[in-house]
Amino acid sequence: MLTTETRYQRGQRALAEIDGEAGQKVIDALADIAPDFARYVIEFPFGDIYTRPGLSLREREIATIAALCALGNATPQLKVHIHASLNVGLTRTEITETLMQMAVYAGFPAALNGLFAAKEVFASHNEIKAQSKVE
Repeated sequence: MLTTETRYQRGQRALAEIDGEAGQKVIDALADIAPDFARYVIEFPFGDIYTRPGLSLREREIATIAALCALGNATPQLKVHIHASLNVGLTRTEITETLMQMAVYAGFPAALNGLFAAKEVFASHNEIKAQSKVE
């Protein structure tokens, strides 16, 4: 099947599916300082990598939250991808276990920071769910 979808269009579709509003906020925040970089974010990770066959979005998000946790200096991006992990069907337990696993390979401080980031995301996710039930 031949497609005429560009990598930018493919990336926009993947970004919306994976990160939703949080991902678009990152792109929008780059618009006034580095619009070319915003385009790169859409085209490369989302248009080229996330849309490849071989791993499911769930598996890709497990790898992503593990890597961001292990880096130890990417908490804002980790939070975006914890949200994304929930969007693509990971459970809170799966996310928590992934972050706990990082204690073995990235150290306790990285795992602790990751778990505290997850705690914040889970709390905000609860608030979003509560608000949507009211509306």
